[in-house]
Amino acid sequence: MREYLKFFIDGHWVAPETPKQMDVVNPATEDVCGYISAGSPADVDKAVVAAKNAFVTFSQTSREERIDLLQRTLAEYQKRYNDFAKAVTEEMGAPASLADQAQASSGIVQINAGIEILKTFKFQEDRGTTRIAKEPIGVCGMITPWNWPIYQIVCKVVPALATGCTMVLKPSEQAPFSASIWAEVMDAAGVPAGVFNMINGAGPDVGAAIASHPGIDMISFTGSTRAGIEVARTAAATVKRVSQELGGKSPNIILEDADFEIAVSRGVRSVMSNSGQSCNAPTRLLVPTRKMEETIVIAKRVAEATSVGDPNDNVTIGPVANKNQWEKVQRLIQAGIDEGATLVTGGVGRPDGLDKGFYVKPTVFANVKNHMTIAKAEIFGPVLSILSYESIDDAVKIGNDTEYGLAAYISGSDMKKIRAVASQLRVGQVSINGGGGDATAPFGGYKYSGNGREVGDYGLHEYLEIKAVLGYR
Repeated sequence: MREYLKFFIDGHWVAPETPKQMDVVNPATEDVCGYISAGSPADVDKAVVAAKNAFVTFSQTSREERIDLLQRTLAEYQKRYNDFAKAVTEEMGAPASLADQAQASSGIVQINAGIEILKTFKFQEDRGTTRIAKEPIGVCGMITPWNWPIYQIVCKVVPALATGCTMVLKPSEQAPFSASIWAEVMDAAGVPAGVFNMINGAGPDVGAAIASHPGIDMISFTGSTRAGIEVARTAAATVKRVSQELGGKSPNIILEDADFEIAVSRGVRSVMSNSGQSCNAPTRLLVPTRKMEETIVIAKRVAEATSVGDPNDNVTIGPVANKNQWEKVQRLIQAGIDEGATLVTGGVGRPDGLDKGFYVKPTVFANVKNHMTIAKAEIFGPVLSILSYESIDDAVKIGNDTEYGLAAYISGSDMKKIRAVASQLRVGQVSINGGGGDATAPFGGYKYSGNGREVGDYGLHEYLEIKAVLGYR
């Protein structure tokens, strides 16, 4: 049983202003596996004061000092690597292999990338007699989700540290264990008092207090579009910057000349990974009409080979992260059936042999129309919708016919056609023929998928203000 009942504020572990505990539930067993304290606006006030005081000096540190801090952070993270992996499995149900090889390892990748980017990042440039200075924006509020808990923290904290900002973090109360370990890493790395602060708690309490606080200069939020809208609305009164990475309903367009065995298999596995709980998952598979039957055969085989079970065992996917998410996924699978999509495999209820835990059957629908609920809603579970198209123009039209614009995927052999399709898709990131793995590629979306970008040098820009000094030279 884990207990994280204190917050990290001003370089110390402190008790909440008003003691109140929250249960943390293991999604694989539905049992309480730990406790955290629920913060309040008074705790946020305390953390903001610490961050504002720390900003005075930390904003003036040199590039070299901040590189040294990040290198110490990396060293401490490596010492706690296994702790991160185990925490992620326990708090949100990621299989041990995924928690180790993807969830925990992503933190290492992003800290390393941040260090390399900071080494050469240009904080000043001269244009004639004017100097353009990029300066830290100030105190940053960070609200992170449960689906990639440590990765999303690192993606926000590293660029904030690199640019000289101070911060107040509220991790997801659904998956708070890895966040507390991260705070221990920050402490062990010697982060100056007040630079990094962490408060657990619920969104309507701690999250809203962070978003509305006049002492916070910028919000970085990752989560659902619904919650992102509330954060932006709350933040508007204090005219702070809001950077958001929100939902997605990403099209995966397979062109006529693609190798369908490879492309369809890759697409299905990508949707199922992390139990479908990735905002950029390619959940709409678009194939030529005449290829629908071939696609169904491949998708059915791959989905049914996706093993589901105890995340501590050798399985492909574990449960979804919590009860609310399980119930949402079940409702949307039923909506797909009710609206007339072809259920290829899977369906409502738990997989056979699993009568406890928030497990979902790997589910594939075919002959889906883009107006159907399962083609429009972000399901956030291991559910794939297969749609057909008549021409490349039709595929682009269907791909763009969504309120989201986070990611897209294209498979084929004619690079000229692929690049033409990529240029027409209204999304923040396009992956061609399974390409990926660029730790410096900016990530973020168009439309209801948010604004701003994370990762790489573009991620640093979110934490910087621009000052023009005229007559500097």
